[in-house]
Amino acid sequence: MSRRRRLSTKKKVALLVTAAAVAGGGAFAMAATSNAAQSPQTAAQSSVCQGLATALGNNQKFIDGQKAGPDAQSAARIANREAVIAQIKVQQEASGCVVGESAQGSQATAPQPSQPSQPAQSAPADNAGGTGDGGGAAASGQQVCNGSTVTLSGEGGAPAASSNQFPAGTKLKVTNLDNNKSTTVEVTSVSGSCALLNNAAFEQVREPGKFLIRRALIEKVG
Repeated sequence: MSRRRRLSTKKKVALLVTAAAVAGGGAFAMAATSNAAQSPQTAAQSSVCQGLATALGNNQKFIDGQKAGPDAQSAARIANREAVIAQIKVQQEASGCVVGESAQGSQATAPQPSQPSQPAQSAPADNAGGTGDGGGAAASGQQVCNGSTVTLSGEGGAPAASSNQFPAGTKLKVTNLDNNKSTTVEVTSVSGSCALLNNAAFEQVREPGKFLIRRALIEKVG
């Protein structure tokens, strides 16, 4: 009887060791699969990552421009944009993107063939969004920045835009042709692209979960 009990105990130990090994191997396989699934995505793999990379690149281009031709306010502008870049990197990490990946303006995507000169298009009068002179219902103006994509600068504050082509005070109407939402905002600062929206303005025209407007109509209305 005692011998049978001893053998039974040994068998139980062997079974427990085998089960632990199998469970451990399964956990390792699951962890490896999970890690692989969570590998950071590049701008080429995700439109969200592409929009964030473009925003980071535009801000970095602005900083490079300020360093190349500094003035009395350059240090403050650079410090502000460095803070914006830090916030974009936080968004990249939270979105599962490669942190620090950079792209610039419409170079991130091929120009849209549907953008050539066409009579100024205005979004329907019941469009959502808009500030300044009537938002989505604002009168159409001169189409500018043909073929450009639009992303966000990462800056806070009231809806506004920044540009490397238009001086402060210029009013731009930006329409997202993929959802027909538009906003009319005033240029308040300089950036590294033709038209860059701050966070509040971008929220008015964006599609959920996207940080890049591929098909944008940009008009100068004032």
